[in-house]
Amino acid sequence: MLALENTDCRVREGRPISPGFLFATLLWHQVLANWEPLKARGEPAIPSLFLAMDEVLDVQAEKLAITRRIAGDIKDIWALQPRFEQRSGKRPYGVLQQPRFKAGYDFLLLRVESGEIDPAVGEWWTAFLDASNEARAAMLLPAAPGEPKKRRRRRRPPADASQDAKPPE
Repeated sequence: MLALENTDCRVREGRPISPGFLFATLLWHQVLANWEPLKARGEPAIPSLFLAMDEVLDVQAEKLAITRRIAGDIKDIWALQPRFEQRSGKRPYGVLQQPRFKAGYDFLLLRVESGEIDPAVGEWWTAFLDASNEARAAMLLPAAPGEPKKRRRRRRPPADASQDAKPPE
């Protein structure tokens, strides 16, 4: 309901409406209903979210003509939601660079307003957006204990091709 009330306000103010955002808000609870059982079975969170998103959009494709562009916008908004909860290291800076960040952030605030998630998450992101670069660095949460630091894999130099090649016959 909050999404529809906010949409009404935008229409009255003459501001643009994003069909992708509206569909994302209307279909989110179906995504959650599909996602939660997958996570409860021990499936990895992000792949199971994408599976739940595809299931919901496939069902809707039978009823509605949602273009690929709008479906992409919807998925982008949904995919950002778990990333908003990762507030350590360089992750928040990566989230800020996403093309649908503003729509995802607005969606996050709707989820906070509806009581679905902890208000501290929305407050943190609002403060992070308004903060200077130095203040942003100070706001980053420490890495969770026991969370292994990601390491880049070192590539081995390719074997010398002349040693492996057979002489021409």
